[in-house]
Amino acid sequence: MRDDKFCNSNCPFTRAIGTIGNKWKPIIINVMGTRTIRFGQLDAIVPHISRKVLTEQLKELEQDGILERLAYKELPPRVEYRLSERGLAFLPILESIKEWQAKFEIFSPVEHN
Repeated sequence: MRDDKFCNSNCPFTRAIGTIGNKWKPIIINVMGTRTIRFGQLDAIVPHISRKVLTEQLKELEQDGILERLAYKELPPRVEYRLSERGLAFLPILESIKEWQAKFEIFSPVEHN
């Protein structure tokens, strides 16, 4: 899912979009916020994402240093995720995007039947 042409660009903005620019990553980061969360919780909260895509996105976010994966050596195994310092630094940017949307939103969200 990652676009290496974007991630390897000379332009910092293009590289940033390559890191967080698909539709799922900002949603996952927003849902996680400042809490530690398990895969099943994310799967239940993030709308319309398959478990396969969620797994892929979490791996990429971990590789990019945006989140940390915490694996506990227990039976049954337990894995939790939390945002890294880099991921936490992205939260105010998401808040600005939400404020921008609210300010310029002309129509109410479309309801799907």
